[in-house]
Amino acid sequence: MAETSADNLKTTPLYERHVAANGRMVPFGGYSLPVQYPTGIMSEHKWTREQAGLFDVSHMGPSFLTLNNPSGDAEADHAAVAALVEPLICGDIAGLKPGNIRYTLLLNDKGGAIDDLMVGRSPLFGGALYIVVNAGTKEGDFALIEAAAGDKARLMRADADNALLALQGPEAVNVIAQIAPDAVELSFMQYAPFEWGGERLIISRAGYTGEDGFEILVSAANAPKLWDALLADPRVKPIGLGARDSLRLEAGLPLYGHDLNETISPTEADLGFAVSKRRREAADFPGAARILAEREGKLSRIRVGLIVEGAPAREGAEILDASGAAIGVVTSGGFAPSLGKAIALGFVPPAHAAQGTRVQVSVRGRAQPAEVVPTPFVPHRYFRKLKAS
Repeated sequence: MAETSADNLKTTPLYERHVAANGRMVPFGGYSLPVQYPTGIMSEHKWTREQAGLFDVSHMGPSFLTLNNPSGDAEADHAAVAALVEPLICGDIAGLKPGNIRYTLLLNDKGGAIDDLMVGRSPLFGGALYIVVNAGTKEGDFALIEAAAGDKARLMRADADNALLALQGPEAVNVIAQIAPDAVELSFMQYAPFEWGGERLIISRAGYTGEDGFEILVSAANAPKLWDALLADPRVKPIGLGARDSLRLEAGLPLYGHDLNETISPTEADLGFAVSKRRREAADFPGAARILAEREGKLSRIRVGLIVEGAPAREGAEILDASGAAIGVVTSGGFAPSLGKAIALGFVPPAHAAQGTRVQVSVRGRAQPAEVVPTPFVPHRYFRKLKAS
């Protein structure tokens, strides 16, 4: 992904906090963000797995899509606003319950991923959706959503005057209890508004590390105060982009612009779950013919996980078969601190995708042994409430 020049970088409401903490600032998604703090990526990664890591993800694109003329009938209004976004994506938004969030993908007419995003149904009233898109694609995403909404709904961007914080790790729930006690009742992929310091926070039980955790939307004015309050807890440390990337890689989660792009379908990306059953049956989403055919086996490539022997294989490294012929490419790779091994995500033909398949990866011109393994590399620890029997 091409980065904006240093002179044109945007800053988040927490920029001064990162500088004061000696964060090493780098360009990312058009923003100046900390890649790491003085303790280093390895330490930050392990701290998040064991305690609670605090991330500034204000570069992301949070927004609210709200009907212009709601009827007051919550179900009818939700159906109306869902109908505006569903033609762009492959997820069942109409079927969401109040306060629930769905991971889905914006697709082009060929079934390629324009972006992956979160869409949540308002827990308070019908006719409103909470939408969070990726930083690097948010301008285009927002334009697509606004065009689909037309004069029926308005998209209120929350990225300009708010900050988005992610609190991740096994102690996150105990830390959030000190800020918003009722937030501990949320289950994975649920969100709700909460009061803190006289302000309304939007808190979702979600994240991109594979750990239990929360994302918190707070006004830009109060973001530094909330950041400080969370870091006052000894279980919390600030974490940079470097550890965020190694954590999501261990969790087997795709990164848009690397493991996903406009040529890659949900099926190829091993994200078939994001194509909801109702949408599959109706075949009413962009690129449906291609994606449904791929689900029936007409697939030329698929994303797999690899354990790599030796040095880490980075993005762009060729994946080779046993004879040394190129069969695919690595899209994300690095060292997994939790495993003490090199891991990678990449695309190979289905014939080479079975777990246990031995392949090779070309690292600096040298073929290194690798094995196809299931993902996530490190088990997810999301908190899901047990359904009542």
